[in-house]
Amino acid sequence: MSALDPFIAGLPKAELHVHHVGSASPRIVAELAARHPDSPVPTDPEALADFFTFRDFAHFIEVYLSVVDLIRDAEDVRLLTYEVARDMARQNIRYAELTVTPYSSTRRGIPDAAFVEAIEDARKAAESELGVVLRWCFDIPGEAGLEAAEETARIACDLRPDGLVSFGLGGPEIGVPRPQFKPYFDRAIAAGLHSVPHAGETTGPQTIWDALTELRAERIGHGTSAPQDPALLAHLAEHRIPLEVCPTSNLATRAVTDLERHPVREMVSAGVLVTINSDDPPMFGTDLNTEYGVAARLLDLDAAGVAALARNAVEASFMDAAGKAALTAEIDAYTAAWRG
Repeated sequence: MSALDPFIAGLPKAELHVHHVGSASPRIVAELAARHPDSPVPTDPEALADFFTFRDFAHFIEVYLSVVDLIRDAEDVRLLTYEVARDMARQNIRYAELTVTPYSSTRRGIPDAAFVEAIEDARKAAESELGVVLRWCFDIPGEAGLEAAEETARIACDLRPDGLVSFGLGGPEIGVPRPQFKPYFDRAIAAGLHSVPHAGETTGPQTIWDALTELRAERIGHGTSAPQDPALLAHLAEHRIPLEVCPTSNLATRAVTDLERHPVREMVSAGVLVTINSDDPPMFGTDLNTEYGVAARLLDLDAAGVAALARNAVEASFMDAAGKAALTAEIDAYTAAWRG
């Protein structure tokens, strides 16, 4: 246990890269698996640890989709969403932009309006009962192609829930070029949504350039390969384009082979705005507090340095100015009291 762990545990935080289904705790996953016994997902929470051990990124996607298949009706959606917020509240996460993949549920028979109503109902309850503000990023599952892109853009633009702030692109990157999704991002951006695609997680810097030039990315999900291109790092730093860094996830999916060699140091040294996130926390045996601890060790941070990372997430978020000011003030007051 690090001396910083108690500070991190109490630190008010925002999280910008965390997936809806990927945040399902073992308890909730086991409960859903018991409700749907035809699934290969174990019903024993302890057995899920072995189930969530990934050989590589492709195996991670396979396991992830088996959990997605447990979300079969609107009540499953609402239960999952509210319980994710409960886990966030325990970590003093005040605000989170949760990546939601409507297509994964609508193609399994959940009506789009019912899906949106379920997440919105859970969002309102989480804010009033738990003090956690949730916002949505509707993302395209890249492996499902342009049909999924069309469906995601339609739901985002036509149904447009109050909590929706951004439009993303997830799933495998290899064999899924970013430029093909440009028309869908153009539509979402025209509707007032922010662009936040994954890029450069398991592919090289060109994928990040494509996300910037073709999809008009305002933040980059992962960006792990960015340090391979000094010009790209300089561009990200100059234009204050944040990276959503998820260290343990990168190790679990083999995007990096050694946590000690994670490129987050090079990102920070280049002046890039780095945020720390958990991605799919229970699947990777982590949570946001743990990821802050990992980052503190890799970057050799003290409490003030960790607080600066928390402020980065607020700055990079799509909160309004008043929300950013309030959460930044809370972070600063907490840090001052701790140091005092």
